[in-house]
Amino acid sequence: MKHPTHPRPRAKAALPAAMIALGLMLTACGQDDPGPTAQNTTSAPTTAKVQDPLVTTYDGGLSIIDSTTLKVVQNIPLDGFNRVNPAGNDRHVMVSTSTGFRVLDAIGAQLTRDEFTAPEPGHVVHHAGKTVLFSDGAGKAISFDPRQLGNGLPKTSTHTTQHPHHGVAIELAGGELLVTLGTEEERPGIQILDKNRKEIARNEDCPGVHGEATAKDEAVLIGCENGALLYKDGKITKVKAPDQYGRIGNQAGHQESPIVLGDYKTDPDAELERPERVSLIDTRTGDLKLVDLGTSYTFRSLGRGPHGEALVLGTDGALHVIDPERGEVTEKIKIMGEWREPLEWQQPRPTLHVRDHTAYVTDPGAKTLYAIDIESGKVNTKAELPQTPNELTSA
Repeated sequence: MKHPTHPRPRAKAALPAAMIALGLMLTACGQDDPGPTAQNTTSAPTTAKVQDPLVTTYDGGLSIIDSTTLKVVQNIPLDGFNRVNPAGNDRHVMVSTSTGFRVLDAIGAQLTRDEFTAPEPGHVVHHAGKTVLFSDGAGKAISFDPRQLGNGLPKTSTHTTQHPHHGVAIELAGGELLVTLGTEEERPGIQILDKNRKEIARNEDCPGVHGEATAKDEAVLIGCENGALLYKDGKITKVKAPDQYGRIGNQAGHQESPIVLGDYKTDPDAELERPERVSLIDTRTGDLKLVDLGTSYTFRSLGRGPHGEALVLGTDGALHVIDPERGEVTEKIKIMGEWREPLEWQQPRPTLHVRDHTAYVTDPGAKTLYAIDIESGKVNTKAELPQTPNELTSA
């Protein structure tokens, strides 16, 4: 999943724009949540309205879109700055709001009343049949089986970190939990907990820890300001960046590829760095390779194709297809005109979302959504949307 490389608390609709921007830049509030992590309500699955839905956010709501026709099936009003991520099953999407993670029945085109209450909801990670939600404000990881969504909230297990922070957690196939370490001031690394939540490994050589991706053979990569941390076969290995400051914050993995695609930034003092190189880390060897695209990109630009192709949506308006083994750009698929990343990460910008053999790309400036066949490089469908799209995902 793609995230900005800084903390992401939620804004409330009633606040002025300047206060919203300020609030969203702040780190976790530092208060644990002593109450339950979920509010159980009744919301049985509804009759299907669209079999293969896409979900976009816009200023003031959500749009449910038919992925074949790209027509809007339903608009759902929802105040505030909201974010969307796959819930981990074939029907639902998690909606991060100002109060927690709400459950959206995407096929039924209905925002249910079910909510995992969580101050400053952050990352949503699905792996090995478990979905883990991370509450930045509570420093709490909430794990559940997403197949149990749809009739009230499922049974959950939780782990609370020592300090609230902008973090992430992943539950592995054997029940181990990989979770970040941090406070409001700094995030130095990760720890691995066994299925009984006893620490079995730790590494604190990962300043500014952010973002995650899994690769073939359940290798997990975590981004740092000096490279990355690789967890594989019970061991944590440091992947060093070629620069003193070489930040990897957003990544995209593929279950059939041992190589992880990541961003790469080198200027710690930039108000907004617009990088033109991406990173490829081979989880078999720990080697890091940089690929120069000749154009910049953003945290919503990374994806993986059906055969593990590394995909990057550039500000040149093209989808750059990279052979991850060779580390070379093999194709550039022109989609739209050139664009420039806005200074505020909450503002809409072209977004890439990949499902199966199709890359879906938004062009907020033109209120347009594209569906591109990755293998042929052809735009299959495009449609104008009634609202300006921001985030984009699917069930």
